[in-house]
Amino acid sequence: MKIFIVEDDRAIFDSLRERLGQWSFEVSGPEDFHDVMGSFLREKPQLVILDIQLPAFDGFHWCREIRAVSKVPILFLSSRDHPLDMVMAMQMGADDYIQKPFHLDVLLAKVQAILRRTYAYGEEATDVLEWNGAVLDLKRGMIRRGGVDVELTKNEFFILNVLVEMKDQIVSRDDLIRKLWDDSHFVNDNTLTVNVTRLRQKLAEIGLGDAIVTKKGLGYMAVTV
Repeated sequence: MKIFIVEDDRAIFDSLRERLGQWSFEVSGPEDFHDVMGSFLREKPQLVILDIQLPAFDGFHWCREIRAVSKVPILFLSSRDHPLDMVMAMQMGADDYIQKPFHLDVLLAKVQAILRRTYAYGEEATDVLEWNGAVLDLKRGMIRRGGVDVELTKNEFFILNVLVEMKDQIVSRDDLIRKLWDDSHFVNDNTLTVNVTRLRQKLAEIGLGDAIVTKKGLGYMAVTV
């Protein structure tokens, strides 16, 4: 299983990675503390260990961002011992809270207990796609970027999902229409054009209006910007 550790103290991160690695856990951390969500979505971990005091944004911020798209278990790890911090962490959806300094064996036992409870029935940790700093929530049919949620119609979301899954590749209009037909949507060429136009307008609300590109005579492409 993958464990994603958001901890800026390198000594603590390395000790956790070594100890958890002895139990065959795959450990990773954010590439950039300004973009923790980007790393989280790429890694798709089964558990998150999250410090409160971090560069750029604190752990509460990242807990809210993760909880907006995923039910993955979150374990807070912090030197802050004020009861209010613990209450806030649990109210935001944390599964446990450990104070520093801590014993590695105690943390390991808590990690194992949380994973047993969470994945006893093979539940998935997340069901989202990441694209240009935005999150496509496949269950709710919406896209989120910079804390802003944009609701899409079923057709709009289906088109965006297909394009993002094949990002930076051209998807022909015929392929899109065929996929929509297979999904029991009624579409024709004009309907597709209208849906793509509306999709671009909604994406513009989160700064991605130019991220769906028309390739004249070929089709559409979701580009990396």
